[in-house]
Amino acid sequence: MKRLKRILADAYLGIIFLLMYAPIATLMVLSFNSSKSRAKWGGFTLDWYQKLLDSPEIMEALMNTLSIAFFSALIATVIGTLACIAINRMRKSTKGLFLALNNIPLLNGDIVTGISMMLVFIAFGITFGYGSILIAHTTFNIPYVVLSVLPRLRQTNRSTYEAAMDLGAAPVQAFVKVVLPELFPGILSGFLMAFTMSLDDFIITHFTKGAGINTLSTLIYSEVRRGIQPTMYALSTIMFIAALVLLALAGRPKRKKEAV
Repeated sequence: MKRLKRILADAYLGIIFLLMYAPIATLMVLSFNSSKSRAKWGGFTLDWYQKLLDSPEIMEALMNTLSIAFFSALIATVIGTLACIAINRMRKSTKGLFLALNNIPLLNGDIVTGISMMLVFIAFGITFGYGSILIAHTTFNIPYVVLSVLPRLRQTNRSTYEAAMDLGAAPVQAFVKVVLPELFPGILSGFLMAFTMSLDDFIITHFTKGAGINTLSTLIYSEVRRGIQPTMYALSTIMFIAALVLLALAGRPKRKKEAV
C-alpha cells in the first residue's frame, strides 16, 4: 500500500513538472527548427540564433530590458532598505499602518498601477521614455524589497549595533560594519526579486514607455499581431538556460574550510 502511494505521488509530481516544462521544451526545440512552421520540422539549424544577434531591434530591446531591470532593482533596493530601517523603529500601530500601505501595490492589479503611473507622468509633464519606465519599475519594486529585507532586519540583534557605538564607531560606520552584513541575504533576495519582477513586467511598461522605445515584453507583444518570429524562441531559450545556470551556481553547496 505504501509502495502504491509512493508511485502515485511520484506520478503526480511528474505530471506537474511535465505541464510546467513541456511548453519550454517545445520552445527550445522550435528555436532549432529551420522551418517557421510550428507544425513541421524542417531540420536542425542555428540560423535563428545568428539572426537574433544580427537584429538591432531585438538587441536594443534586450539592452533596455536588462538595464531598466538592473537600475530599477538597485534603486528600489536602496530605498526599500532605508524604508525598512525607518519602519522597524516605529511604534507598533504606526508600523502596522505603513506595512498595510506597502502591501497595497502588491494587491493592486498591474493595470491599475500602470494607468495610475501614466496619469501621474501626464500630470507632472514627465516625458514618456526610458526614464518614465525606470521610475515606474522602481516604484512597484520597492514593496517587494521591503517584504524581503524587513523580516531579516527583525532577526538582527540591536545589541551588536549598540556595542559598536559604545566602542567608538560612528552611526554610519556601525551600520555598515555590523548591521549591513547581517541584512545582506535579505537585501540580495530583495534585489533579485525586484530584478525578476522588472524583467518580466509588461502591463506597467506598456502604459509608461511612450513611442520609440521597447523592452522585450512590449516587442514580443507587438509581434503577436503579425506572428512571432523564431528569433524570439532563440532569445527565450538563451534566457532560460542563463537562468538555469545561475540557479545551479547559486544552489551549489559551499565547501567547508578545512581546519588548520
